[in-house]
Amino acid sequence: MKRAAAIVAVPVLAVLVGAGPAQAQTVATGSLSFSGDPGDYISGGAAYAYSTEAKDRLTVNGSEDRNHIAVSVSGFNSDWWYLDFAAPSGEALTAGTYAGATRYPFQGAGAPGLSLDGNGRGCNTLTGTFAIQNVVFGPHGYVQTLDATYEQHCEGFEAAARGEVHIANPPAPPELAIGLKVATDGTASTLNGNAYLHGTVACTAPAQVTLSGTATQVKHNVIIRGNYSTQVACTPGAPVSWTATAVPAGTTPFQKGKAEVVTQATALDPVYNTNVSVDDTSVVTLTKG
Repeated sequence: MKRAAAIVAVPVLAVLVGAGPAQAQTVATGSLSFSGDPGDYISGGAAYAYSTEAKDRLTVNGSEDRNHIAVSVSGFNSDWWYLDFAAPSGEALTAGTYAGATRYPFQGAGAPGLSLDGNGRGCNTLTGTFAIQNVVFGPHGYVQTLDATYEQHCEGFEAAARGEVHIANPPAPPELAIGLKVATDGTASTLNGNAYLHGTVACTAPAQVTLSGTATQVKHNVIIRGNYSTQVACTPGAPVSWTATAVPAGTTPFQKGKAEVVTQATALDPVYNTNVSVDDTSVVTLTKG
């Protein structure tokens, strides 16, 4: 299929410009192509083809629930296109044929969604069908593989745009994992009444880890409780030490003896841009210091 020059758009009832996916992956190897019947508004009856091999930039993004995949093209010749597939609400996209699709994201309950738009052209309403031959997801909507064909009719017209998309990305990177240890020994300061805690964190990718929690102690029927928070830069390879100070909320200081320490370690996954947390509850023996 030969690449056609961009077609100058004419005004429609409402100009529809597709929004690119918020955290799109750059496609390692892929292509998107389509052509249209005479009278099809989106294609103008021409044929378009884009690929990473031809130095066009393709990106893809899947939703967390695997219900929706968005593909965008930034052509080497400055063309731009967006393609959306969505399964019916509550379902994940799988291999199969999705008939009766209407315009994404305004499809009705129980209907699949489809939209091909770009170069200043979009449908106000549409009907269509798409078929997914192969789709492989990773964590958090990562799209490893997508092979699909599609057919779209704008504004109820018989003329259609028909095309296909193929995406091949490397296997999904592993999610960030955090290991948290709270030392079973700590210090109750006789000077200021604070409790000093420590431990280690480990991680599978570089991350800024926030540790926060509460130390609770009961002495003579009095509850002594203090919150603490600290941050540490964690790098893979070896555990990283952390220290934190729990300041008692009341006037009674932390004292020698056992305390319950509840800790949460949280960090942002640098690949998937999601927060990862791990919790720990430990009994810590405080000594005077």
